[in-house]
Amino acid sequence: MPTLAQLVDGVIGVDSHRDTLAAAALNPVGGLLGQTAARADTAGYRELLGFARSHVPGRRCWAIEGAGSYGAGLAAFLGANGERLVEAARPKRPPRRSRAKTDAIDAVRAARDALGQEPHELAAPRQRGDRQALRVLLTTRRTAMAARTAAVNQLKALLVGAPEELRAELRSLPTRRQIAVCAALRDRPTRSLEHQMTVRVLRSTARRIQALQAEAEELHGQLQRLTAAIAPWLLELFGVGPVSAAQLLVSWSHAGRFRSEAAFAALAGASPIPASSGKVTRHRLNRGGDRQLNQALHTIALVRLRDDLETHAYATRRTTEGKSPRDVKRCLKRIIARQLFRLLERYDQPGVEVLMAA
Repeated sequence: MPTLAQLVDGVIGVDSHRDTLAAAALNPVGGLLGQTAARADTAGYRELLGFARSHVPGRRCWAIEGAGSYGAGLAAFLGANGERLVEAARPKRPPRRSRAKTDAIDAVRAARDALGQEPHELAAPRQRGDRQALRVLLTTRRTAMAARTAAVNQLKALLVGAPEELRAELRSLPTRRQIAVCAALRDRPTRSLEHQMTVRVLRSTARRIQALQAEAEELHGQLQRLTAAIAPWLLELFGVGPVSAAQLLVSWSHAGRFRSEAAFAALAGASPIPASSGKVTRHRLNRGGDRQLNQALHTIALVRLRDDLETHAYATRRTTEGKSPRDVKRCLKRIIARQLFRLLERYDQPGVEVLMAA
C-alpha cells in the first residue's frame, strides 16, 4: 500500500500552542519548502492557509499536532475550507544526545512522520459540533465524580479521628446515611472547640458531596437527552447506558475515521497483543489506546456478563476451553468493539440540530 508521500505533492506540519502555531511545508521526499509561524486566531489561520497554498499549490495534506486541543481552531478552519487533515502524534524525539527541540523543528518532524505512514495509519481529527458537546459533558461529569470520591474519602478520614461521641453516632451508618446525617449536623456551643470544628468540617464536606452528586446527576441527565437525540438506537443495545453511549460517539467521532473495526479495537485497547513464548501460545491485554473508551467497553461487558444469557453462555464455553476470567473479558470486549463499530459506521445522524435548537 502506498504511503502518504506517494499520494500528495506536499505536507504541512503544524506544532500548535495556546498562542502561536509553527508550520513547515515539506515536499514528498521530506525536503523543506518553507517555514512560518502565526498567531492562533482567525487571522493566523488565514495566514497559514495562504502559506500552504503558495508552497504546496497542488495536492496537500496537513499534519496537525494537538488537533483536539490547541490546534482545534485551526483544524476546524481548514476543514471548513476543504483541506485534507490528519492528526499528528507527538513527534518522536531524535536519538542523538543533543535532543534538539524547537517549535519549528517539531513542525518538520510532524510532517515527516506523516509522510512515512500509510494513509490508513493516520487518524482524521475528531468532528466537533454534537461530538464536542458530548465530550465536554463527559469530561465535566468525570471530574465531578472524581471530586465527589475524594470528598467521600476525606469524610471517612475525618470520622476516624472525630471525637468519640460523633464516631459512635456515625461509624455504623452506611455511606449515604453518613453523608445525610453529617450535612444536617448543628453546632453545639456547649461542646469543646475540637467537637465544634469537627462538626463544621463534617457538615461542609458532606454538603460538598451532595452538591457534586447533584451536579453529576444533572450532567448525566443532559448526556441521556443528547445521546437519545443523536443515536437512540445505541441506548437500546444491551448494556449500553448514556455515559457509555456518549463515550462511544465521542471516540468514534464519524464514519470513515477508522480504516477497519480492528483499528477501532486498537484505539479502544481491546485488540489482543501476541505474548507467546516457547510452547505457550497466548495473547495478553492491551493497556494502550483510549482508556475512557476501554472503560466504556468494560462496563458494557460486565453488564452483559451479569444479565445477558447469551453472553453468559459464551463466557461459560470459553472458560471450559481453558480461558481465564480475564481472557474471557478481553475476548468479549473485542467482540463488543466489532459489533459497535459496524453499527456506528452504518449510523446516520439526522435531527441533531433540532435538539440543539430546543
